[in-house]
Amino acid sequence: MKKSIFFLILMLTVLGQRSFAQKFGYIDTEFITSKMPEYKQVQGKIDQMTKQWIQEISNKNEEVAKLERDYKLEELLLTEDLRQQRLSIIRQKDNEAKSFQNKIFGTEGELFKFKQAALKPILDEVSKAVEKVVRQKRLDFLFDKANDGLAMIYTNPVHDYSDYVLEELGLELDPNLVDKATDKLNK
Repeated sequence: MKKSIFFLILMLTVLGQRSFAQKFGYIDTEFITSKMPEYKQVQGKIDQMTKQWIQEISNKNEEVAKLERDYKLEELLLTEDLRQQRLSIIRQKDNEAKSFQNKIFGTEGELFKFKQAALKPILDEVSKAVEKVVRQKRLDFLFDKANDGLAMIYTNPVHDYSDYVLEELGLELDPNLVDKATDKLNK
């Protein structure tokens, strides 16, 4: 009798620990996207546009360099007013070239916007596939191996302890966020 109770408790403990275990997984988004033909097409367009923009910037920089060379050759022959005028034109052209480069390759530049718009449908498709896999495999956390740092692609909201930390810090929760979190949990 005592042995059967012991084995029953042991079995419940083992099964109980298994049912509460969190499941982790990882994916490599670079590998996944490299296998997608749509991604290759978009990447080709991005590369083509980048080469075109680099050529335009190079042309603008060459124009500035030519103006500077011409100025150096004629500097001694020019009056002070003409020197200032030519230097002003050179500075203006240089600023235009730098401004154009920043407009295209800056943090909120045309290249960034184009990439974001072109890759959004592909990344949405990957995201939907990730959601399906997470639900099928009943994962709690999914990491992305392709990113430099630690990137979580999916986390089960049940394991989010942010509210407890806020409470411990004496900060109040936004009631709208609490409603949204409970809606997500119910889905």
